[in-house]
Amino acid sequence: MQTPLKSDSGDRLSWLTRDHLVHALETIQDWIVISLCVGLFSFMVLQIRQMFLSLLPPLNFQEVTADILFLLILVELFRLLIIYLQEQRVSIGVAVEVSIVSVLREVIVRGVLETSSTQILSACAFLVVMALLLVVRVWLPPTFEGIDPEKFVSRRRRAAWGEFPTRTDDRATQMRDTSP
Repeated sequence: MQTPLKSDSGDRLSWLTRDHLVHALETIQDWIVISLCVGLFSFMVLQIRQMFLSLLPPLNFQEVTADILFLLILVELFRLLIIYLQEQRVSIGVAVEVSIVSVLREVIVRGVLETSSTQILSACAFLVVMALLLVVRVWLPPTFEGIDPEKFVSRRRRAAWGEFPTRTDDRATQMRDTSP
């Protein structure tokens, strides 16, 4: 169990433990992410309206393409926020995909022929790094399916300092010990 924070007022703050504080802060963070989701969804609706208006004659292909790609970026950002709400983590794959689509959108909107060669080369280098991140993340151990490297480091630190493990650490140990 967590020990309450020390206070001069006695039992008035006995409910104020680390677990309660963390839970309250996580709840506030979830509400912030939910408000971001609502705002992003509203902005996507406005962007769809603008995209349909840009389809009216005279048709500007570059503007329509930019609107469609921007809408795809917004959809991916929305998906990133939903994954965060569900799993309490930022998905590396989705974040990298958003970055790739954003760079490609800028190259398409500006036009390859009108962009300087150094900007094209730097965009290519950035895309290669993003592609490597997509490939490397496959070999990274999952950190939210019972194997959390931070918990192992935290458990070692607590053992070295003589602190007792928490119930979540015990569950992680049980999951690790019972896995095939």
